[in-house]
Amino acid sequence: MKKYRKELVITAIQAVMFYLFPLTAGPTDMMGLVVVLLFSSFLLSLLLGALSRTPFKYAYPLLVCALFLPTVPIHYNATALSHALWYLADGYMGLGLGCVFRAVYEKRRD
Repeated sequence: MKKYRKELVITAIQAVMFYLFPLTAGPTDMMGLVVVLLFSSFLLSLLLGALSRTPFKYAYPLLVCALFLPTVPIHYNATALSHALWYLADGYMGLGLGCVFRAVYEKRRD
């Protein structure tokens, strides 16, 4: 468990963003909510890519997508199912950029 502490914390923050954050939005705030969720997913994936050394990080965007799917019947309607693909792509872009940042940082440090 201690080995995956960073990953668990970032995943928990992502779950809070998907499950609790939409409760603060009104019916007219949905487009802004989508932008905030995409941005937070990107930032959390970037952070995970930059901080994590475990191979789990490569599966993180899939986990983000899986975390989002149960929220569709809870907070949204069936048209939001396609957003799962956006979170998947967003997660891989953030993870890739985070891994690049980590590689550059480690190369400069040596």
